[in-house]
Amino acid sequence: MQQTPPKHSPWNDPKVRSITIQVLIVLAFVLFAAYFINNTIINLTRQGIASGFDFLSSTAGFAVVQSLIDFDESSSYGRAFWVGLINTLLVSSLGIIIATIIGFIVGIARLSKNWLLKKIASTYIETLRNIPLLLQIFFWYFVVLRALPHPRDSYQWLNSFFVNNRGLYLPAINVEKSSYIVFIVFVLSTFCSIFFSKWSRKRQIETGKTDSKKWILGILFIPNILALLLLHKSFSISFPVLKGFNFQGGIVLIPELIALLAALSTYTGSFIAEIVRSGILSISKGQIEAAYSLGLKPNLTMRLIIIPQALRVIIPPLTSQYLNLTKNSSLAAAIGYPDLVAVFAGTVLNQTGQAVEVIAITMTVYLILSLSISAFMNWYNNQTMLIER
Repeated sequence: MQQTPPKHSPWNDPKVRSITIQVLIVLAFVLFAAYFINNTIINLTRQGIASGFDFLSSTAGFAVVQSLIDFDESSSYGRAFWVGLINTLLVSSLGIIIATIIGFIVGIARLSKNWLLKKIASTYIETLRNIPLLLQIFFWYFVVLRALPHPRDSYQWLNSFFVNNRGLYLPAINVEKSSYIVFIVFVLSTFCSIFFSKWSRKRQIETGKTDSKKWILGILFIPNILALLLLHKSFSISFPVLKGFNFQGGIVLIPELIALLAALSTYTGSFIAEIVRSGILSISKGQIEAAYSLGLKPNLTMRLIIIPQALRVIIPPLTSQYLNLTKNSSLAAAIGYPDLVAVFAGTVLNQTGQAVEVIAITMTVYLILSLSISAFMNWYNNQTMLIER
């Protein structure tokens, strides 16, 4: 007697089972999000708080101690957002540059054969990376900068640079607004010249053919020369001068910016130093010995042989430190630096009560900043990778 084969259940199919589980998970997440949003709207309505982003066009009614764009009490909350964002970008970009320089110098110094230099680098790393960043910010702000003299007793250099408890005063370059177009032309022309030069060199390496149209590079430099001549006549230098109880003219770096920048740079630099050290140690000693056998000096060996190869090991963890520095800049609110968190998620939120909208915008901005840094570093990491041919 022939037996009837067992019925095949769709649930026994791994593909069907996997798709079903994923659909159920997505559906559960959507239902939870809908419940959360609906519950939030009900609570806001119950408290009489209007939802939406119309508040961004309302008058802010407060001033900011540092703003790279025009801002006063009559400006809107939307403009206050841009003030905080630009200040965040300023301290983050400067911090990344300074921390990278510190990290590479200290990381290489820790591998030095000089006993004193090696111990100083080791002490720097082990001390700073084991002290909470917030305490370091307080140290720079309250202990170092607030202990500086008043403006009348400022420390000065060349009668143009002044340091006191109100900040660092520097000469400023004043450029006419009509010259910005000339400056943009200069930047674009310079970028095109560099791009064409690198492209021509890469083409020569790959094909062995020299580019016969070198005159193109010369033509690209003509706008640079004209732009420099025009810019030379359209800017002036303003020096800080003590008038009354404070300096006027020039540009000032407020103590809050200096303290935050110093703490972020030195703290993150200690971690980058260890990343650099591990990257250098990952290079085979045979590479170094081969470079020395060719007569290369230690500094050339480090710059031309070791660092280019170590970058493949350094860049991935270096990306994480850049992200940490950008996010740690939100600690600026502790000392009153007007970054995005202090201005928008602090003052604006307290005045408007639009907690959901303000927090959502702030989180989105930091998410975009982090993803942008990651994308750029991933692109740069791909440029340094060995390509198998």
